[in-house]
Amino acid sequence: MISRWLQNLTTTHFALRRHFPRATLSAIDAVITASERAHRGEIRFAGETALPVGELFGGITSTARAAAVFSGLGVWDTAENNGVLLYVLLAERRIEIVADRGFAGRVAPEEWAGICREMEAAFRAGRYEAGTLAALERISALARRHFPADGEDRNELPDRTVLL
Repeated sequence: MISRWLQNLTTTHFALRRHFPRATLSAIDAVITASERAHRGEIRFAGETALPVGELFGGITSTARAAAVFSGLGVWDTAENNGVLLYVLLAERRIEIVADRGFAGRVAPEEWAGICREMEAAFRAGRYEAGTLAALERISALARRHFPADGEDRNELPDRTVLL
């Protein structure tokens, strides 16, 4: 518990910018934009340096924080309930995927977890951009399978990365 607090209290915003520089953020945004032309899903990426102090001391988990970010960004607010949030909590090196109810029964929780574990492995190897882009491609593949493009470009949510 103390190590978790120390991780969150000592990880600075500089670390987030070092691992996700402007060029990487632009690449993430471009991949999301291109991806959404091939399916009807909506994908958001949010990176956070550390948990806010109140949430950290309140015992909020990365999973609960990701759900709150999902809600706060309105990822749930799509016509087909097909939004997906890829969330990174850098201080704890945790990755979470929150998918709206349109994916329920279509994508097994283990499949989402597998994407997260692969991304975490890439991060451990220092491959933040490659790991993120590979995860986004896997999420996009799932969206293409379950929500293929129908010729209409809806783009209901911004494609731009959010840094918290």
